[in-house]
Amino acid sequence: MRYLLTIFWTLLLVNMLMYVAGSMVGSSYDFGTATTLGVVAVILIFIISALIPAQPTEEQ
Repeated sequence: MRYLLTIFWTLLLVNMLMYVAGSMVGSSYDFGTATTLGVVAVILIFIISALIPAQPTEEQ
């Protein structure tokens, strides 16, 4: 379930970011480009979360 929520929110937020940034610059919004960047962001999030150790380190 957490993977589905990660995909949903990342795609939603990247599309929103592309829409707002495009409006500020004056360019048109392209759903395909925004979704492609969202998928790349999802893949990067999954890779980074796999590289981070799950166990807390022991403090002395």
